[in-house]
Amino acid sequence: MNNEILRSLVGKVVKVNCSGDDPRVGQLLAAEEDYFVLLTKEDGVLYYKGHHVKSLTDKTKKGLEFDLLNPKDYMYTGGKVFTEVLNNLKYKWVTINQGGYEKYEGVLDDCNDDYVTIISNEEVVRASTFHIKNIGYDLKIEEWEKEKKEETEKTESK
Repeated sequence: MNNEILRSLVGKVVKVNCSGDDPRVGQLLAAEEDYFVLLTKEDGVLYYKGHHVKSLTDKTKKGLEFDLLNPKDYMYTGGKVFTEVLNNLKYKWVTINQGGYEKYEGVLDDCNDDYVTIISNEEVVRASTFHIKNIGYDLKIEEWEKEKKEETEKTESK
């Protein structure tokens, strides 16, 4: 996907892979060198590798339904390139290729340019980094707001 186009859509609600088997609607949070960040209601934050995205829709006649408010101070994991994001997600519960037939869930144990290692139950899964379409981790707006509120309450009670 063209980076210039992606950067022009940051902050807007878009639909990724419209006619594919795994369409997602969300707010485009960032467009980096080889990936972009999408905030979805169902899955939270998803990181898409640009070369795997077949289509992106930003306007339709009716508009795209997305009623999730993104707080201004909402923080998510980032990086200049996709492999940096993977390194920043180490030891977190992740889902790779959400909605696809090559979906993996588990703790991201290791990653490099060639493959990632995921611990899933009693299995050690090694998946090709090249074939990762998207990756998400359990960070959703509601959970983030709850954590932030709890931190504030702890600070105020001291």
